Amino acid sequence: MLHAQHDTIRVIVIGAHPDDPDGDAGGTAILWSKMGHAVKFVSVTNGDAGHFRMGGGVLAKRRIKEAAEAGRRFGVEYEVLDNHDGELTPDLEIRKEIIRLIRDWRADIVITHRPNDYHPDHRYTAMLVQDAAYMVIVPNIAADTPPLKVNPVFLYARDHFQKPNPFTPDIAVAIDDVIDQKIYAIAAHESQFFEWLPWTAGRLDEVPADEEGRLEYLTRRYRAGVSPDVREALIKWYGEEKGSAAQHAEAFEICEFGRRPDEKEILRLFPMIKEE
Repeated sequence: MLHAQHDTIRVIVIGAHPDDPDGDAGGTAILWSKMGHAVKFVSVTNGDAGHFRMGGGVLAKRRIKEAAEAGRRFGVEYEVLDNHDGELTPDLEIRKEIIRLIRDWRADIVITHRPNDYHPDHRYTAMLVQDAAYMVIVPNIAADTPPLKVNPVFLYARDHFQKPNPFTPDIAVAIDDVIDQKIYAIAAHESQFFEWLPWTAGRLDEVPADEEGRLEYLTRRYRAGVSPDVREALIKWYGEEKGSAAQHAEAFEICEFGRRPDEKEILRLFPMIKEE
């Protein structure tokens, strides 16, 4: 059941920081966008703490600019909210802001982090989105924005954390055809992938200075293969031959707080699976 007319699928990916939606669902977002569907990336914080040489407003402005360029490369709309990086809490006002965003986008699908994660901003973003689930259809909550008539499908993006429960790949999408575009789009977040994250890993000296070398550097990181659990999901959705051949994939777990789609609805919401 789609909210929008003409069978347009409307997807909102809500991450904690500028660059989180990109890694979690960037390939699938490109596929949706290429098929004429509407995708929006949202960062709940402005990323103003994610660097070792700069911070505050200067860094936030840089990351907002990077997100805009990434959005252009992905073919999606990109919005960065003005909450401080590293200081996010699941408070009521931000929950209402998330509710309004989901309603305004008329979302059929909402994708976010799982609530067990190493970063507090990731955990609290997950809590905010979970707390918005169901409430998006309640008229008297955030009453200044019309409620959705149908609760969206809420999905968790894949991670590797095992406790208290591991990720379950309910849906898997092969992204081989767009992996290079995903890597190019992610590379727009220069402050993160070529400065901050290598610095936190103690590998800043390994980052090439030229653009071609940097894309190769990111390619090595994102061409990591497919894990056995995701491979099993790929085979389920694409069949043995195509599911076994896929080299790159994104996977999603269905959140019980949203609508629980059956297989037919999943194939309608993820038409790139059928197109394969």
